Amino acid sequence: MPAFKTLDDVDVAGKRVLVRVDLNVPVADGVVTDATRIERVAPTILELSDKGAKVILLAHFGRPKDGPTAEFSLKPIAHAVSKVINRNVHFAEDSIGEKAAAAVAKLNNGDILLLENTRFYKGEEKNDPVYVAALAANGDMYVNDAFSAAHRAHASTEGLARVLPAHAGRTMQAELLALEKGLGNPERPVVAIVGGAKVSSKLDLLGNLVQKVDALVIGGGMANTFLAAQGVKVGKSLCEHDLAATAREIMAKANAANCTIILPVDAIVAWHFEANAPHRAYGLDAIPDDGMILDVGPQSIERIKGAIDDASTLVWNGPLGAFELHPFDQATVAAARHVAARTKAGHLVSVAGGGDTVAALNHAGVADDFSYVSTAGGAFLEWMEGKPLPGVDVLKR
Repeated sequence: MPAFKTLDDVDVAGKRVLVRVDLNVPVADGVVTDATRIERVAPTILELSDKGAKVILLAHFGRPKDGPTAEFSLKPIAHAVSKVINRNVHFAEDSIGEKAAAAVAKLNNGDILLLENTRFYKGEEKNDPVYVAALAANGDMYVNDAFSAAHRAHASTEGLARVLPAHAGRTMQAELLALEKGLGNPERPVVAIVGGAKVSSKLDLLGNLVQKVDALVIGGGMANTFLAAQGVKVGKSLCEHDLAATAREIMAKANAANCTIILPVDAIVAWHFEANAPHRAYGLDAIPDDGMILDVGPQSIERIKGAIDDASTLVWNGPLGAFELHPFDQATVAAARHVAARTKAGHLVSVAGGGDTVAALNHAGVADDFSYVSTAGGAFLEWMEGKPLPGVDVLKR
């Protein structure tokens, strides 16, 4: 039994169900250009509707500063949701007050209504009890299906769960179960792959992971900082030389926790940061002074594949090289495809997340072959850092 209540624990027929969803999707000229987040929450919306609930969707959109504006209205999103779920989605021009109440009062069982942007009220981000009560007035129960907003203690992500019976939606449920398998109670050995540009943005993450995983693969620009901290000359590569002592501390912490840190043993070096720039592989003892490391080398790829082969569970955040520039995507693509093959063969539970990571796995064509890929950027990172997520903690039984 999960540690939180799900839709299996409640009869929703005839109930007004406030459902927090993530509809913060990219829009150009009033048209949604990527409906992935809508597709993720569609199963919860449809299940509640099919079970006879009056489904009332709550969401934020963008970062409106001074109250309601057309630019940040959810009205065009209602049409996009309707298109994805192939059902009529009503829209209310407010999230609380008379307009919201009137729209809710018109709902029949199974109907779906989207309320206006919760962030049009300052009480949303302040988790103001007055705004929470105004939202709660339109619901009999609350379902949170927005893991991506669960690291924020806002009115619609945390406050409502304190005043109404609260349950996890199907997307939230899948995310929490996947994360539990990833780091909460994983099958060992556990390997983490962490890449990206800078160590400074992932200090909390690295500090948490070395205490939880059996091996930690470090790639991307951040690997250069660790190599430089060990005396490797990295030329003109992206490197935070001022964090050398911090890198050594993390390595000492890993050593004390019996976590093996796997760093590159060779590198692909170029002289210009651009696609198809002239490049070649070098050993770490021969990186040219005027060169830039843009990817890990072939020997490093084989070493990373070996670590993946040894793992029962793998968590991944961040690319291994400058994957957006061909051919400096080779290590990321090779490792991603190896993880996917091991997962499909039933040898590995693989959980990945973070914006660049999702883009890299899509680029490699394997996002659908991982056990779970989280589209939640900040929330996924804070979970990997071991930080409490207010919107999740409040759902616990």
